[in-house]
Amino acid sequence: MKFNDVVDVIKSLSTDEKREISLLLQQYLREESRDQIYENFQLAKQEEKQEELIFSSQINRLKELLE
Repeated sequence: MKFNDVVDVIKSLSTDEKREISLLLQQYLREESRDQIYENFQLAKQEEKQEELIFSSQINRLKELLE
């Protein structure tokens, strides 16, 4: 099914069904965000073990690290 088909189907739903779809999408997005945060946390833990993390409280140094 293509994206446009999904949009057309959603347009044809009742208002209550659209609200339910909206709630479900919000829930799915939150779950994906949590999963991404967890993955980043696991990666940071691994980098910390390998002593690859660099910390600094100096703003110029932080800018350099971001580039």
